[in-house]
Amino acid sequence: MTVIESGVPRVSLAEALADFHPDAEFAIPLGWTQGRTAYGGLTAALAVAAAQRTDGVVLPQLRAAQFAFTAPAASSMTVSARRLREGRSVTSVGVETRSGDSIAAHATLIFSAPRDSAVEHDRIARPDVAGPDDCPGLDGSSSMQPSFAGNFERRVAGGAMPVTGTEVPEIIWWVRHRDASGVDPSVALVALGDSLPPAAMTAFSDVAPISTVLWSIDVCDEIADAAGWFLLRSSSIVSRGGYSYQSMEAWDVQGRLVMTGTQTVAIFA
Repeated sequence: MTVIESGVPRVSLAEALADFHPDAEFAIPLGWTQGRTAYGGLTAALAVAAAQRTDGVVLPQLRAAQFAFTAPAASSMTVSARRLREGRSVTSVGVETRSGDSIAAHATLIFSAPRDSAVEHDRIARPDVAGPDDCPGLDGSSSMQPSFAGNFERRVAGGAMPVTGTEVPEIIWWVRHRDASGVDPSVALVALGDSLPPAAMTAFSDVAPISTVLWSIDVCDEIADAAGWFLLRSSSIVSRGGYSYQSMEAWDVQGRLVMTGTQTVAIFA
């Protein structure tokens, strides 16, 4: 265990998962929080881990998931998974996360092995940006940075920074875990996939509260190792009525699109 700049003890993802067991109370490490709740990427990653550890059957690759964040997960949480259906191609798992007397999150996860198909295409272009070694870093010491940010190395590759009043609300950063050794690649990828600030924050002129309500993901390729750099892009495509709707993508260092997603984000600005 090390200490980040703010003095909050940093527990690695591997250490956190070692203390996690489905259906048992899990103390949320302070270094994995954002405001008054657990970091959404951790909550989602624990849902994946719970699904993998339930029923003692090895699941195929995580293919898709939807995470609804319904209440703050403060101090501790209990994550319970149940297999909804196991078909010939697809296994569906439901996961409920409770914190205190509230349901903090609910997830539906889809697992399936790759299949041969005559139809293959990729119509999402990777941003033309410099590699992580040639992009400026973020040290995570700003008071605007949530506690969980210290668990990731981040390099600014494009887009705009939060609270800059931009007219093009998009963030493009290289991100990698500081330590995800031994962690299942799907769990590590989900934990990293929510690490960018919501894209709508770049359009803010002043700091204001913001909260993710729903996160949907599709895993587009097999991930052998999620410990390296990933290029993440989040773009707010519509913001109306106090909610931002954003698209999200993740590419590995070889340029493969590995995950896409969408988020519904409540904004209070």
